[in-house]
Amino acid sequence: MRLYNTLIRKKEEFFHSKDIKVGMYTCGPTVYWFSHVGNFRSYILSDVLKRVLVYNGFKVNHIINVTDVGHLTSDSDEGEDKMEKAASKEGKSVGSVANFYLNAFKQEFSKLNLVGPSKWVKATEHIDEQINLIKDLEKKGFTYVINDGVYFDTSKFKNYGKLSKKKIGGLKGGKRIDLGEKKNKTDFALWKFSGNKKRLQEWDSPWGVGFPGWHIECSAMSTKYLGKQFDIHTGGDDLVPIHHENEIAQSECGYGKSPWVKYWVHGAFLILPKGKMSKSSGKIKTISELEEDGIDPLSYKYFTYSAHYRKPLTWSPEALEAAVNGFKRLKNIIPNLLDDGKINKKYLKKFEERINDDLDMPGSISILWELVRDKKAIGKIGTIRKMDEIFGLRLLEKEELKIPEEIKKIAEDRAKARTKKDWKKSDELRENLKKKEWNIIDSGKDYILEKF
Repeated sequence: MRLYNTLIRKKEEFFHSKDIKVGMYTCGPTVYWFSHVGNFRSYILSDVLKRVLVYNGFKVNHIINVTDVGHLTSDSDEGEDKMEKAASKEGKSVGSVANFYLNAFKQEFSKLNLVGPSKWVKATEHIDEQINLIKDLEKKGFTYVINDGVYFDTSKFKNYGKLSKKKIGGLKGGKRIDLGEKKNKTDFALWKFSGNKKRLQEWDSPWGVGFPGWHIECSAMSTKYLGKQFDIHTGGDDLVPIHHENEIAQSECGYGKSPWVKYWVHGAFLILPKGKMSKSSGKIKTISELEEDGIDPLSYKYFTYSAHYRKPLTWSPEALEAAVNGFKRLKNIIPNLLDDGKINKKYLKKFEERINDDLDMPGSISILWELVRDKKAIGKIGTIRKMDEIFGLRLLEKEELKIPEEIKKIAEDRAKARTKKDWKKSDELRENLKKKEWNIIDSGKDYILEKF
């Protein structure tokens, strides 16, 4: 199994004893608003990775964090706390807002048939762990205190920038860089003071009343559940230059392990034709809104498999419609395949080569279609069942056909016409159903409706 490791910028073999659980951490949602379809591309990536690990015989201890404090509107150390801003806007407690949007997130997570983590962990439930890590960093001389909080001094970590490959020379304060009281442009907050403003969420600490910085939560929580050095950390590309860079700095300095994480796996954006998809850009949807438009969430999941996870995927109505139609065709074909109780070793081997080559999902989907279209192939159903352990598309599940009331009424009227032997009216009603893209199959006194 080969994975592209952001840390070394190339694919490498995944080495790990199958007798020991793989430790895997995924940066989760900040629960101040609904997550959109673009956000979920990252969680589909971590789901596929976990499925491939399990498929290969590994046991996985998977942690996903829930940010419910400390993530400021600038994504760094300035602006309002997103959670406090949402709570004030909605006139609710931060806890109520967090629970509402976390439940909404989990519902959409489930609709995509994503395998849940071993544990969901909330930042607000691990304040002590975050404070203890900051105290350790302070003892080792990596921190300093200024007017608005406790900061990490990145100049004291010689490997700062190793994940994003950014050069930090010349980033000290001066005429061209306004740093306020910060010593270096890349320094980041570990603990922010409440100051004179009363916050909805704040805690006592050795440095004063306040709240943890955004980055410290992931280091403290991942280490608590996965150890001071673990295997895999996943997230979106946007987290590389700041959030994940800062996680590495505070963790390797605090815990004394290098590398703190062995494999960093990052997914590219789902993008709009004019740029990055974000809440502020508008014209984006949630998984539930796709459902309201009549689009199966698993069709969207199938759509994301059309591009490799490290390549941007452009969102457009046309591209999504093509994926929806492709997924429907697949789901319509599979029930008509013969289940001979066998496995097609040739196709399964080709499929395994694709998933084990840095999670090549476009290649894997291509192998699936080759199998389906191969008239001479044996073991189709058994092989598809194995493949769907990775796809998570419920390919062998029969869908309950939803029949509109109007169609039911026409079918019932036709049944009455047939009982009265009014064949002319019966034929007219059959043609009416065909025009509405429904077929009716007579079965004795009963009938079966199917969608064209």
